[in-house]
Amino acid sequence: MPPYLNRNAEEKDKETYQTIYAKHDGSVAAPTAGLHFTKDLLNDLKAKNIHTSFVTLHVGAGTFKPVKSDTMETHEMHAEFIDVSVELIDDLIRNSENKIVAVGTTSLRTIESLYWMGVKILTGNYSLRINQWEVYDLPKHYAKAEALQALKNYLEEKNQTRLFSKTQIIIAPGYQLKVAVGLITNFHQPKSTLLLLVAATVGEDWKKIYDYALQNDFRFLSYGDGSLLWKNVK
Repeated sequence: MPPYLNRNAEEKDKETYQTIYAKHDGSVAAPTAGLHFTKDLLNDLKAKNIHTSFVTLHVGAGTFKPVKSDTMETHEMHAEFIDVSVELIDDLIRNSENKIVAVGTTSLRTIESLYWMGVKILTGNYSLRINQWEVYDLPKHYAKAEALQALKNYLEEKNQTRLFSKTQIIIAPGYQLKVAVGLITNFHQPKSTLLLLVAATVGEDWKKIYDYALQNDFRFLSYGDGSLLWKNVK
């Protein structure tokens, strides 16, 4: 259980603090944005021709690590393992012209990292681990499908059906989303990297969104209200 809940795990948490589509052990906590999704909701999305794809997220304890540095540049971002299939990458390529919405901040970090892995391959760098700040120095002109196709081709050349890697990417103001155009997430606590990610996604309007949530008694954190945030286009 997250430390901010101030309680030990209970038997009922195996169902109430778990996504309906979880399959593999490995995370220290449930990706809480997914708690909003029920079987009925997924069926409704399917009926509206909204396609869903899944990644395996090994959420790390660092996701709860507060930003204690005076500036975000000196904060050490936590790294998390990601596990995605070539089919998932192919899905992103096929839907590159459609609106791709990430469910949860870890999902967003994952699919954004896939883009930068492709960019690294296109520039001759075949290290698929993403370090904290490196993406800010990489070329940004590659199209979404182009970078993802490079990653897919690389994996197929290696006869790999899955990509298992690690990402330390920090998504903070100044970052422009490359794969997703929207994010479903809960409301996050101050001095967190998750709030930095929200600010990067929507721009300065994040303050208006959070003011509205506070003024209208929205619930924050794990069992809180969800939000659909759209990418700030500059």
